[in-house]
Amino acid sequence: MQQESKIQKKETGRGQEIERASERAVYTPSVDIYEMDDHFLVVADLPGVDEKSVDITLEKRTLTINGRVADAMPEGFQLRHSEYGVSDYQRSFSLSEDVDDSNINATVKDGVLRLKLNKKEPTTKKINVKVG
Repeated sequence: MQQESKIQKKETGRGQEIERASERAVYTPSVDIYEMDDHFLVVADLPGVDEKSVDITLEKRTLTINGRVADAMPEGFQLRHSEYGVSDYQRSFSLSEDVDDSNINATVKDGVLRLKLNKKEPTTKKINVKVG
């Protein structure tokens, strides 16, 4: 028996602080976050998104992922019934002080985004104490 794979989507809230140019739904992609000795790895599921349709920004230690999914309509056809809605993706993270925000790498393949967030080198500083 073959097990069916299912993709779960969670719709984000539509707060007043976000101005949207379209009325398309925006979903929060599922992510896995791994911690290694020298970096964090964020793996996000963004079905239908490629390197040209993903935008990643960093502002004030907030990392935001935006993915745009193109409407795929075969030429010469008209949609009569749809059970799977096309949507865009958005997810934001607050980065800790441990992350070197000048050294973040991103790759996307087959709708899976991988972000490598390198850690800062630990700093230990000896403070000299003087008399008086």
